[in-house]
Formats: sequence, C-alpha cells, structure tokens
Amino acid sequence: MKVTRQWRAPDGERDGGGSARSRRATAQDWAATPIWVACAAVVLGDGVVLVALGGGGAERPASTPRVPPSRRRYTGQAMNTTAPRAHPPIPYGRANFRSLRRDGCLYVDKTRFIRQLEKERYVFLVRPRRFGKTLWLTMLDAYYDRAQARDFASVFAGTDIGRAPTPNRSRYVVLYFNFSVIRQRPATLEESFERYCALHVRDALRRNRDLFDDEAMREILEPRHINEKLEALFLHVRQHDIPLYVLIDEYDNFANNIIVGEGPDAYERLTRGGGFYRDFFATLKGGTDQTGSVERLFVTGVSPITMDDVTSGFNIGTNLSLRGEFNDMLGFTENEVKGLLETYGSALGQDADAALATMREWYDGYRFAVASSSDVHNTDMVLHYLRESIAGRRSPEQLIDDNIRIDYGKLRHLLTVAGKQRAERAGAAAQPNGNFDLLRHLIAEERAHSQIRSSFPLRRLGERENFLSLLHFFGLLSIRGAVDGAPRLAVPNQTVKQLMFGYLRDAYEDAGLFKADFYVLERLLREMAYRGAWQPVFEHLGEAVARQTGIRDYIAGEKVLQGFLAAYLGVTDHFLFYPERELNKGYADICLAPNLASHPDMRHGYVVELKYLKPREGGERRIAAALDRAKAQLRQYLADETLGRCYPTVRFIGVALVFRGSELARCVAL
Repeated sequence: MKVTRQWRAPDGERDGGGSARSRRATAQDWAATPIWVACAAVVLGDGVVLVALGGGGAERPASTPRVPPSRRRYTGQAMNTTAPRAHPPIPYGRANFRSLRRDGCLYVDKTRFIRQLEKERYVFLVRPRRFGKTLWLTMLDAYYDRAQARDFASVFAGTDIGRAPTPNRSRYVVLYFNFSVIRQRPATLEESFERYCALHVRDALRRNRDLFDDEAMREILEPRHINEKLEALFLHVRQHDIPLYVLIDEYDNFANNIIVGEGPDAYERLTRGGGFYRDFFATLKGGTDQTGSVERLFVTGVSPITMDDVTSGFNIGTNLSLRGEFNDMLGFTENEVKGLLETYGSALGQDADAALATMREWYDGYRFAVASSSDVHNTDMVLHYLRESIAGRRSPEQLIDDNIRIDYGKLRHLLTVAGKQRAERAGAAAQPNGNFDLLRHLIAEERAHSQIRSSFPLRRLGERENFLSLLHFFGLLSIRGAVDGAPRLAVPNQTVKQLMFGYLRDAYEDAGLFKADFYVLERLLREMAYRGAWQPVFEHLGEAVARQTGIRDYIAGEKVLQGFLAAYLGVTDHFLFYPERELNKGYADICLAPNLASHPDMRHGYVVELKYLKPREGGERRIAAALDRAKAQLRQYLADETLGRCYPTVRFIGVALVFRGSELARCVAL
C-alpha cells in the first residue's frame, strides 16, 4: 500500500517557481500533523484509490489570516486547528458527494468511469437497492454543474478525474430529480410530482441566472404543468445553445410502491395511456431525439419494468445495466474492500483476513454482466460492517443491516403473491402466483439458467425469463458464467439467502398456507446451535405441517421440501445455509455451517439428507430403505476433511429425514 498526501495552495497563491506548493507525507503524518484540510489518497494498486479530505469545513472565509508560503497547508477549505481523526468518517447512509467531501468522509474513487460514460449521451442504469446510485448521481451533478464550478478543485481533490478532468467538466446546466422523495399518497401523487419537478426546474434556472433572464424565467415557469415547463425550457436552451444535462435518480421508486400498495391496475393508469408519468417521459424523449435540447441524460432505478411501460420499450438511450465495462462502477471490488480493511486496521478490532472472509460470504457475489469476470460487494452492507465493527471493536452481531431488510421487503409482493390488495379488500386470502413456485425451487437449488432480458412490461412479469431477469436486477440472483450460451444465475451471498427465505415465509403466510410460531422456533434453533438439540426443531416443523393442512399440497418433492426447510431454518442467523454442498465426492442436500462471525462460541453444525416418498408409496419397508440410504450418504459426507479443517472447533452432526408426503416419517441423527 502506498499512502500519499498533498497540501495545495489556493488558486492564485503560488510559490516563486509558479507552481502550487505541495509536499508528500508518510502514513504516520495522517494522525499526527495539525493541517489545513488535506487530501489523502490511499493507492492500493489495480487502480484502487480511497480518498478523503482530512477534517472538514466550508470554504475558507475571507477573514482567515493569510499564512506565509513557507507555512501554508491549504486546499481551499477552512483551517483545522486540531489534529485530524486517525481514520476518515464512514459515510454510512449518506449519499451526497459534496457533503461527503466537505466533511472529510471516506470515498472510494469511482470517478475514472466518467471518461467511459462520456462516450454515451443518453444513459439508463439499473442496480439493486443500497448500491451507491444516489452517490454516483450527486457526483455527476458536482462534476458537470457549471453553477458549482468554483468548488471543483476542492470537491474533486485527490480523485482520478480531478487530476485529469474532461473538457465537459462544469459545463452544463444540470436538472436533477430524485423521485424517491416524492410524497406517494395515491390521491395526491400527481400533484406532489408536479410540485416537486417545478421546484427543481426553478432551482436550476436560479442557479444559472446569467443564462436565464427574467423574461426567460417567466416563459419557462408560467405554464401550469411540468411537461409544459420542460417544453419551454427545452426550446430556450436549444435557441440559445445552452448545454443541458438531466439526472433522474430512483425513477421507478413511487411506481414500484404503487404496485405494492395499490396493485397493477393503479400502476397501469400511471404508466399507460394518458398517465401523467408516461407523459413526463414522452416530453423527456422529445427533448432528446426531436430537438436535441437535452445534451445528456442519466437515469437510475432498480428495475427496467417501469421504463418499458412508460416508453413502450426503452427507446430513450443506451441501457448500460448489462455492459461489462460498467460492472464495477457501483459497488466495491474485493481489492477496494481490502483497502478499506487496511485503512481502518486495528480500529475494527478483528483480523483483517477473517473480516474479508465474512464480508465475502455475506456481501459479495454481485456480477451484472456476462462479459465481466469480477464480482462486487454491496456498498452499504460493507459500510455497515465497518461502522459496527469500529463501534463494537468486533464483528457486528447483526450482519444484515435493518435498512437492507426494510428496503428489500418492499419488493416481495412483486415476487411472490398476486392480488394481495384486492384479496384483502374482498376479505379473502391472496393466492400464490406462478413466480411463487419458481421462487420455491430457486431457494432449494440457488441457481437457474436463463437469458437476461433488459426490458419487459409488468404484465409479462409472469414469464419465466422476465421473472428471473427481475431477480437479477434486484440483486437476488447474480451471473456465474454461462452454460450453452445462457447465463448461469445463482444467489450471490448469505444476506440474499436470508432475504429470500423471508420472502417465502411471507408468501406462505399471505396465502394462508402456513404460519410458524417464530417465538418457539427461534428458541429451538438457538438450542440446536448451542446445545446440539437438533430433534425438537424438525419435530416442531413436522407437527406444524401436520396441523396446517393448506401447506401439504405445496410440499411435494424433495427439492420443494428442501426449500421449505431452508425458509424456516433460516429464521435466525445462527447457520450459513448451503444446499447441495459438495462433501467427499458427493452433494449433501443441506449443510448448516455455524455462523462464527456473529456467534463465535457456537460448537455445532449439521449435514442434512432428505428422502421423499409419495404418500401411497411410503410403506414401512420403503421408509426403512430410504433411511438406510440417507445414513450411508451422511457417513460419506461427514468424513470430508474440509469440515474439520474449516471448522476445527465445531462438531458436525448428520441428520437423516424421511418424509412420506408432508409427513415426517423418520428423524434420525448420526
């Protein structure tokens, strides 16, 4: 690792040689030297750069005493009279680029992608929630907005693009929309949308008053509706040759909430026919391809569905979501995570290799392009891990952040149960849709093969390829190579497994098929984890299935049964769930490895072998034969040396389960 720091003189204050004063310092200077706010760059090789401004503060006020050149240490920000913190603050939950830079927060430098991005004019990018989309757009806003030009040097100090900016820097009037902040009550949605967009058009004009005089302001702002305002703006910038950049963040946020809260019919009214949202994008499209008024456009979201519906197939610009050269633009690569661990070092209170292994297991595995060979970590998950580790001086007790659960929980109705809202209004139970069955198999097998469709309407979500594509865009499935020309998709990590287990449990309950007593189940799972008391867990689930007859038709076949058990064994985070785990030249149905990162004192793990017999074929002889086969396989699996090598303090117990239909006929341990 190479640590570089530079102190820069403000513009116009130069040494006798005509160049800005600069000096280099060692890593030890980071925590020891009282300085003006300074740029620190941690260079880790392979283009990985972590940058932060030490300290923080606003621009240097005019009253600040001038410092002689021989003592000057300055980057254009206020003097910091105390030593800076040993480590830059972790910007968990923060997504404003200027604010991060002003406050001296950690920033993993992704600005190099700007050069590649400028090869495209109109861009659409889909990424999962909590993946840094808003931070990326606020960075583009700071880079391209002409109204922020005077702050460019300090805001982009130490970054790749700051050292070699493109000619387009600080060149545009930027119109920035973030549709996640719009009030989403259906009765007032259109009014809220109109008001929000009008405010941001007015703000863009006011920040560029040298380009928009009073008459222009009046002509643009007087029309009643946002589409008319945009048409007037587009006409003005085209007539006066003003470059305009439109940024739209979370374009599908309230549309997805309409689907969840009001159902497909309300969504159709919003995005089709004369819906106001469809009209907005029609106006935007007119600004890009009819008049050329919008010189650049960047739109982000979590799904391509709404874009397909509001544009009748995405035809505004280039969809970069599946392009290999942009795979690493959002998210942290493994080298970047290693750099973070090295940067915070002993403050984390744990071995760096162990921390990396934990984050790889829980947060890594996202790959968005077939052409890419590298995976990335979820950014917010990594920052959550670092923040909680520093606070507790150990690995976090909760590896899944509550905000991740809440955000992804909003998506479950798209994936599992159709007609929930309509059923509730009618006082009836919702019914599982076709995607529910596919989800059950995915949870059991954790993989699928399918082409990824870059665009499709909501009404065709029931088609297998479209549903699997949506899971990919949501980050619930990730690319793992290709087989016979079709991408091989797999669940990326343990966090996503836990989320999908929750989807399946919620779907069973929403449809009135099965409801578990989670208080009892969680207690039994703790005893299974710490005391080796495995039998009560399986007997409890078996008895619950016997009592609730609605679930029986949905437990037919070994794979479906495997998914059912996964969903309910995953109620707590004590175990890492591995289906079809290769052990000693065989594949165990379920391997429950202890989650030692969160529960280091666990001493029990499990290898489970399932046998399923149809109800009419499950005589005692067949049950005994199936049990013998399961026990023989378990002996083979438990002899695998990797279990002892990877978990030297853990005893693995083999559990053989034989089901006759939905009945747990045998439950035996080795």
